[in-house]
Amino acid sequence: MNVNMRKLAIPAVILGVVLIVIAILYFVTPEHSLPSFFPGHVSASDPEAGHHHTKHGIAALVVALACFAFAWFATGPAGARADRAAP
Repeated sequence: MNVNMRKLAIPAVILGVVLIVIAILYFVTPEHSLPSFFPGHVSASDPEAGHHHTKHGIAALVVALACFAFAWFATGPAGARADRAAP
């Protein structure tokens, strides 16, 4: 893998950590208490204001795990891939 992919590993890990925090917010915070710029935010007077956005949390968690997997494979040893590809 080239050097540019290795440079993307650090931002991928940072994005993964941010998405983990966002997922936790979606799991534990009711809709009306979410920050107003988050998808799913409603006013406190809405009839469904006490619900949680579990699906949004799961989506953020899956994307975070994908970021961690990308960083894992981007920083792996390059020699092992080259050895397997050679006949």
